[in-house]
Amino acid sequence: MTKKKVLVAMSGGVDSSVALLKIIELGYEPIGITMKLWEYQNMGGNSVDESNCCSVSAINNAKLICDRLGIHHYTLDFTDIFKEAIVDNFADEYLAGRTPNPCVRCNSFVKWDAFVEQADILGADYIATGHYAKTIIKNGKKLIVKSKDLSKDQSYVLWGIPSLTLERTIFPLAELTKKAVRKIARDNKFETADIPESMDICFIGDNNYKRFLNDYVPEKMRKVTPGEIKDENGQIVGNHTGYTNYTIGQRKGLGLSNPEPRYVKTIDADNNTIIVAKKKSLYSDYCFATETNWFINPPEEKTEMTAQIRYNSTGTLATVYKKNDRYLVKFKEPQLAATPGQSVVFYDNDLLLGGGIIEIK
Repeated sequence: MTKKKVLVAMSGGVDSSVALLKIIELGYEPIGITMKLWEYQNMGGNSVDESNCCSVSAINNAKLICDRLGIHHYTLDFTDIFKEAIVDNFADEYLAGRTPNPCVRCNSFVKWDAFVEQADILGADYIATGHYAKTIIKNGKKLIVKSKDLSKDQSYVLWGIPSLTLERTIFPLAELTKKAVRKIARDNKFETADIPESMDICFIGDNNYKRFLNDYVPEKMRKVTPGEIKDENGQIVGNHTGYTNYTIGQRKGLGLSNPEPRYVKTIDADNNTIIVAKKKSLYSDYCFATETNWFINPPEEKTEMTAQIRYNSTGTLATVYKKNDRYLVKFKEPQLAATPGQSVVFYDNDLLLGGGIIEIK
């Protein structure tokens, strides 16, 4: 009987290494694929981080694991689409005073689509990744649920995957904890067993957004000049060094002296102004969701579900319903610093229902 082929996304880390091993154990014929997304040497700073996804070291690690397991490995160049869909958007969002989430956007608009397209070219039936998430079949449809290791669950960043490509997706680490994954890698003497996790955005190895933006879009960044910091009453209370250096909810680095701390509430790029307020003023009982993707029938009437506005937060009950061309999300408990450009993700207990991009106006 011919084995079904699976394209396994190989990032060069421990999770994808063990995902490859599990695909073999499940009886599939795997092909290791590393997606080259970024040319680190083209940028300044400490961008070439040896632990970073898609660095030369990471690609070599992926090749080593595939060679050890006797699996074909290919490195595919997706730098053009990644630059256009992810990096350009990242810069544009910051320049608009928003805070983007490029990892979510990459899953939604690059990795899955490009991977499934490559699977078709190579005659593969499925794709597999090392994400910590599970799938179930409900009413004949494949859906995502949270992984066994809730501390590492990554369903939040998977809300934008198209349903059609999800049907061909396997998450081999679904029932494993991070600790178990490390042990499996050590037991198999994988070179990636003890590679530390990278918490930074993959194309900004030193996590210095200001440095990256100045290198990437210098002409646009030269137009970002110091400006005024105002309170909610419009009174000038200080000066900022450039609005791209701030994020919603930020407290430190504002250069303000108040008996009670002030936080960034609004970034007004058009008027080059930062609005600050007391913490209690940052709580909101609603937000809007745009660019939504649903794994269920989109809610037209008021529907109660859990809404999560940031990774690793607990979420809160919310009423969600269609309002014109977007969704209104009304929180049962006010949420702190709902940030335009970030994701609001919807659940029914552990079941991922969908998600969208946060707007507050």
